[in-house]
Amino acid sequence: MIDHMSVKVKDVEGAKAFYTAALEPLGYVRGIEYPGGLQLHVEGEPGDMWVAPLPEGAEPVPAHVAFLAEDAAQVRAFYEAALAAGGTDNGAPGPRDYHPGYYAAFVYDPEGNNIEAVIHDYAE
Repeated sequence: MIDHMSVKVKDVEGAKAFYTAALEPLGYVRGIEYPGGLQLHVEGEPGDMWVAPLPEGAEPVPAHVAFLAEDAAQVRAFYEAALAAGGTDNGAPGPRDYHPGYYAAFVYDPEGNNIEAVIHDYAE
């Protein structure tokens, strides 16, 4: 189980806005904020997501982060919110052949990180 994770970005303020909007449909809210960083979490649940600055002069290494959704509607809401917040499509909501019941949507954040919302028990 993940306790917390960080996405390192060049544009921290832009990333704060993107992730706040994109993760809101999944129940994430802003938590601790400090100069250059932001915690996002689901109230009462383990697992935090942090937005943090890259070290001076460093280039980002794109990451893949998958967030668990409650249902297919939440996956679709994540996808729409992420696109509206400046993300780009990397896979519209729908079933995937990774295993039976896998339903996900993929969006690149403004810095190229592959962000996913997923459920594992989808039934058509």
